[in-house]
Amino acid sequence: MRIVLTGGGTGGHLFPILAVVQEIKNLTSANIFQIPFGEGNSVEFMFIGPKTVGEEALAKEGIVHKIIMAGKLRRYASLQNIFDIFKIPLGILQSFWHLFWFMPNVVFSKGGYGSVPVVIVAWLFRIPIIIHESDSVPGLSNRICAFFSRRVAISFDESAKYFSKEKTALIGNPVRPSLFGGDKETAKQLFGLSGTKPVLLILGGSQGAQAINDLIISSLILISKRCEIIHQCGAANFESVKQTIGNRMPTDYHLYPFLDDEQMKQGMTIADLIIARAGAGTIAEIAALSTPSILIPLPNAAADHQLKNATEFANFGATVIMEEMNLTPHLFQNQVFSLLDNPELLKKMGDNAKAFSRPDSAQRLAQEVLNLAKY
Repeated sequence: MRIVLTGGGTGGHLFPILAVVQEIKNLTSANIFQIPFGEGNSVEFMFIGPKTVGEEALAKEGIVHKIIMAGKLRRYASLQNIFDIFKIPLGILQSFWHLFWFMPNVVFSKGGYGSVPVVIVAWLFRIPIIIHESDSVPGLSNRICAFFSRRVAISFDESAKYFSKEKTALIGNPVRPSLFGGDKETAKQLFGLSGTKPVLLILGGSQGAQAINDLIISSLILISKRCEIIHQCGAANFESVKQTIGNRMPTDYHLYPFLDDEQMKQGMTIADLIIARAGAGTIAEIAALSTPSILIPLPNAAADHQLKNATEFANFGATVIMEEMNLTPHLFQNQVFSLLDNPELLKKMGDNAKAFSRPDSAQRLAQEVLNLAKY
């Protein structure tokens, strides 16, 4: 059996794909799902899409990556739109070539502009397509791809109204299993923590969040007196953040460009409070690990989907939302300290986060992919 995977180039697309791949391997190796006669004894995977965060993770899972050109479908004026017009037909031609020679049983698309050429060509070849939408408000690429797909999986109730009822299922957002099983003592050693203060985990996403980085730098002296801080600032921002802080860097501040799976697992295990954007993947991971959080939605996200993601999570009593436009270092410090001073509220937020999570989403989505591959 052959499965093609596709999506954009961010961790929010890649990590759920990897979670589903691992579940597909579990289901097939344990004979829970029987590969149809004549399809061979194993599953072959190929990722077709633009360059992505976590290339090493694809290689580790034995997934071949075929890189294609992918023009971004922007809904605002930009000079990049002119150049990207030419990338789209090139991406379609490259997708045609790779799909023709690999000819999968099914295509699983995680969305993002990089998935559109692959989905269009797969539809032309009459290959079954299943897409997954992480956010409460679907992106333009998934709205286009939904037309060509046979199944649509969603993570938020809110997004159901954008897709056909007949082919849509509420499944949740898959979380990579490598995040589970952390240990606080191991985390202390890994990050060099003293263990005498509450721990803040600051997540800027795979690409970093400049506004969050600036907020942490401005607040550093204030909050480091009370907390130990693990700050993932993004590879592109690491040197600038390091230079900006300079010799003012407190001993209780631990700066990283990117957290690998082990670091993320241990960091989320030991964190008393997580500060992050409101991407769907981040929310799913916070929920799965039952960790209280403060979410700072990206203000210019398409259709304001991050704020809507965060609002649905906050309605469960699982997080506090702080909007970037109103955020100052002192306001941020007061909110962090207020939560840390209320352990009962933190516990309740963690419990509510767990109730929000869908721990079987990766397995359910893997089953959907395999079922579609039969046809």
